[in-house]
Amino acid sequence: MDGSAKAIVPRKGPDFGLEGDIPRYWFGGDAFKTRFFDAMSLLFPEGEKFFIACVRDYRDQVTDPELKAQVKDFMYQEGQHGIVHTQFNNRLKAQGIEVDHILDEQKRIMFGVFRKWLPKVYTLGQTAAAEHMTALMAHGFFSAGLMKDADPRIRAMYAWHAVEEIEHKAVAYDVFKKVAKGSWLVRVLSMLQVALTFPLHVFMIMNHMFKVDGVQNRGRVWLRGLWWLYGPRGIYPRLLPHFMLYFIPGFHPWKHGDMDIYRRWTAAYDQSGDPIRAGDVVAAG
Repeated sequence: MDGSAKAIVPRKGPDFGLEGDIPRYWFGGDAFKTRFFDAMSLLFPEGEKFFIACVRDYRDQVTDPELKAQVKDFMYQEGQHGIVHTQFNNRLKAQGIEVDHILDEQKRIMFGVFRKWLPKVYTLGQTAAAEHMTALMAHGFFSAGLMKDADPRIRAMYAWHAVEEIEHKAVAYDVFKKVAKGSWLVRVLSMLQVALTFPLHVFMIMNHMFKVDGVQNRGRVWLRGLWWLYGPRGIYPRLLPHFMLYFIPGFHPWKHGDMDIYRRWTAAYDQSGDPIRAGDVVAAG
């Protein structure tokens, strides 16, 4: 990692062809892998609104011109993510997934509980924590050919999202530290809460999806899937060292994270303007 921030590019969300003939199990025909990413996508639109609101709480207090510009571009990118993932979530709704009910409950918790009852510095801490988690997943999820078996259109959507998460990964953290003057304790507590509740929420949504799908032998599906995620060679153990860095007092997002994915995607997208092509380049390794 070169330790320097990258320019945040306010791209309009590309057309990924999400209304096309995408298979229900678009990730190599695997129910668990597909629904894992589907459940995360379902949470993104309301999550992005929450992140924007929590950063906006301190926007008027930002005096540094560079950070002020980054906040503006962060909010634009997050808004575009919400728009694209809403389009994707409409596919899930057509499959019988209770998208509206899940989003209403998520909104009630985030805005009716967190933002109503918790200090603004803590909800900004939650945002910085969530941004760290999405950034480390962005850095790690395309490594080792993870999404090579995914449908090119959805792989492209996640590659685009990953690149933009990398670009703005330090914005909420910098506002938390420099403007809100958030403490290390608040940073740690908010991360512990997010790290526990986010996967729990994803798994609850996945369980609902499996029921709607009529998945047989769900216990076996869960065991194999959790091994894929948490086994010795699973996805999350590989990300654990990066995750744990967040708890070090001197941590900063731009000190960590392999930038190879970012460089390959931006080079391919800037040359071709085609998000599918850029996603394929990233997946090829």
